Amino acid sequence: MKKYFLLLFLMSFHVFSQVKGIVVDENNKPIPYVSIWVENENIGTTSEESGHFEISVSDKKKNLIFSSLGFEKRIIKAADAEVVVLKPTAYDLKEIVVSNRKQTKAIEIGQSKSEILQAFDNGPRIDAKFFPYKPSYNKTRFIQQISILTDSSIDNASIKIHLYSVDADGFPGEELLDKDFIVSLKKGVVKQKIDVSDFNLILPKNGIFVAYEKLLITSNRIEKKIMDPNTKIAKSQITYVPLVLYNFVEREFLYTFSGGKWHKQVPEKTEDSSPKMRVYEPVIHLKLTN
Repeated sequence: MKKYFLLLFLMSFHVFSQVKGIVVDENNKPIPYVSIWVENENIGTTSEESGHFEISVSDKKKNLIFSSLGFEKRIIKAADAEVVVLKPTAYDLKEIVVSNRKQTKAIEIGQSKSEILQAFDNGPRIDAKFFPYKPSYNKTRFIQQISILTDSSIDNASIKIHLYSVDADGFPGEELLDKDFIVSLKKGVVKQKIDVSDFNLILPKNGIFVAYEKLLITSNRIEKKIMDPNTKIAKSQITYVPLVLYNFVEREFLYTFSGGKWHKQVPEKTEDSSPKMRVYEPVIHLKLTN
């Protein structure tokens, strides 16, 4: 396994209020793994299996965004989020007809020449990797497997995988699955291989975005005691596993999701600017088959 550097994104802390609540459906059944964001801020969390959640806000008048596949997105004031009811979404899914699917050929796409891998604690944001379509994929057009390189200090840590179409502006668009795709991961630095062949997904001709979302839930939580070298007082440090490894690569754009919306990073425009920029991109590969 190649060596990598561990980088942590640190946040400055201010005075926050803790908002506690539960997310349920119309039958009062808890909804697990709901993505919860403070609108327009990089602060988020995930509901537990019990539907309960906690999130820090600087002002309870701020909006919280609740999102889970299979349910309508809801925006509600933090002060009113003690019980959040989500309504189911009626999906109009197109019938998928798979003919002559042989699975006798396979190719892996998304590899990078970068030899330096770095692990990020990316907090609540979602990082997406874009896979463009190429004519050479025509004979292996089905997405059979997603691979993602992770580092976890515990077994059975879980993440949420997203698959997005490309919208008219080139942003990640509609999700290609009709319910949340939660994956359990192995311990250690591992190339996790996730079988998605049952979804019968075909690589769209305008490309696809594949993204991962860290689940900020109790079972993924790691708490350590860290000694402050100045005060000699032990403090708690809380992190969430797994860490996902990134490559430092050249790209024309990079998309991240935080605060309830997608953000596009592009090269700064100067007279000497390159059409590409150096960015950290999650190590995600796709395996295509016929």
